[in-house]
Amino acid sequence: MTHDFNVALLIGAAVLLVCVGAVRLSVRLGLPSLLVYLLLGVVIGEAGFGIQFENAELTRTLGICALVVIIAEGGLTARWSTLRPVLGPAVVLSTFGVAVSVVVVGAVVHYALGVPWQEALLYGAVLSSTDAAAVFSTLRRVPVRPRLAALLEAESGINDAPVVILVLLLSMPAGSHGPWYEQFGLVAYELVAGGAVGLLAGFGGAWALRRAALPSAGLYPLAAIGLTVLAYAAGSVAHASGFLAVYVTGVVLGNAHLPHRRAMLGFADGLAWLAQIALFVLLGLLASPAELGKAVLPALLVGLVLILLARPLSVLLSVTPFNLGPNGFGWRDQAFLSWAGLRGAVPVVLATIPLSAGVPHSREIFNVVFVLVVIYTAAQGVTLPPVAKRLGVTAPAEPTDLQVEAAPLERMGADLLQVEVPPGSKLNGVHVDELRLPVGAVVTLVLRDGGAFVPAPETRLKTRDSLLIVTTEQVRDVAERRLRAVSRRGRLARWFAEHGEDRRQ
Repeated sequence: MTHDFNVALLIGAAVLLVCVGAVRLSVRLGLPSLLVYLLLGVVIGEAGFGIQFENAELTRTLGICALVVIIAEGGLTARWSTLRPVLGPAVVLSTFGVAVSVVVVGAVVHYALGVPWQEALLYGAVLSSTDAAAVFSTLRRVPVRPRLAALLEAESGINDAPVVILVLLLSMPAGSHGPWYEQFGLVAYELVAGGAVGLLAGFGGAWALRRAALPSAGLYPLAAIGLTVLAYAAGSVAHASGFLAVYVTGVVLGNAHLPHRRAMLGFADGLAWLAQIALFVLLGLLASPAELGKAVLPALLVGLVLILLARPLSVLLSVTPFNLGPNGFGWRDQAFLSWAGLRGAVPVVLATIPLSAGVPHSREIFNVVFVLVVIYTAAQGVTLPPVAKRLGVTAPAEPTDLQVEAAPLERMGADLLQVEVPPGSKLNGVHVDELRLPVGAVVTLVLRDGGAFVPAPETRLKTRDSLLIVTTEQVRDVAERRLRAVSRRGRLARWFAEHGEDRRQ
């Protein structure tokens, strides 16, 4: 057992590192990274390295866990100031628009492929949800107008909730459903209750985290993710929509100005990447390449109906009522919304629900959805930037929300230092320009008496000041030695042969 466990760890670590490296390749090629992960899962599966995996129930369970993390990250990074103006069309597109898409796809599949109505509507329900991971990753490299990006992100975060409910209902045996109005009331209850659970968990968690005074900054990201998982579990136990509860909780926490917010967002981003990698590789493992050939033609047909008819019609009927005023969505915006409704792991995960429930022909549904996702995600992902440019909906000059702890400093090869001025330090009374820091190091901020300001050269340091210093990697050691020297012997440290060597060495 120990040997098998070690082998599993070896394979898992190797797959993870390959997937991390594949992100760079997928960005260069302009392809969504999920396609690379799916392909990797197929390669190590039964048709490649020979790993046998047929557990649809486990895939469904782990897939739901991964979606919770992915949706939570989307909510945490959503800004309420940009989400609020598009909340109306996002909700309509995620509910009424989903219903339109389900009916259109179901009708075409029923009459064109000759499948029963319940199975045909199941096709529509599984494929009606846009994928949060695919949308979030694509919009980060396609600079479109903020309102369009916010609408797409909000839709992809919200529409999983009603779609999961529909797929579960359609996966039940025929005749076990109640009257249509009872099913409609059930869906409405689950959505409303899920939103309420999310608000309660979000505001309650934000209130607690502001007052918790946790001893380590690393505990705040853990607590934030724990709250989103708590929201999902509480919503599910209350027979409400757990996915909607997760998204609402994430939005509330992400806009609550919590301590160590940047660390929280960075942790959620890394965890979401891990969830995407694990989910897509697992779905690739579950696929049987020998059976996918027969699914190509049905997948092409259903995909064309979805992209050229169902999605544009759902966008038209859902967004047009919000076109009043100068901030409406014109035909160019609606055309982009129609083409940018990316499908990804979510439809494939949803296809495991009827598969694990033993629904007749569920394996065919899974294969068709898998092939459709691969083909049309590649087509839409590659063409999305030129389509956005052609429609004139890009916004290349739009400012982005940078995480200054990571990307800018890494690009500059720089580090951020924090220096305290303790009682007894000779830094007390020294002017900033008397620090004589090497070229490439500069004091950027001084924290004093609960406030912060940018220092001038003549600013005099005081006891208990905190200094934030940006320094390049090349001069960091020199800057640290100079600061230690001044702290020990003052501005004339060199005259006293003090050069700031680290005495701990």
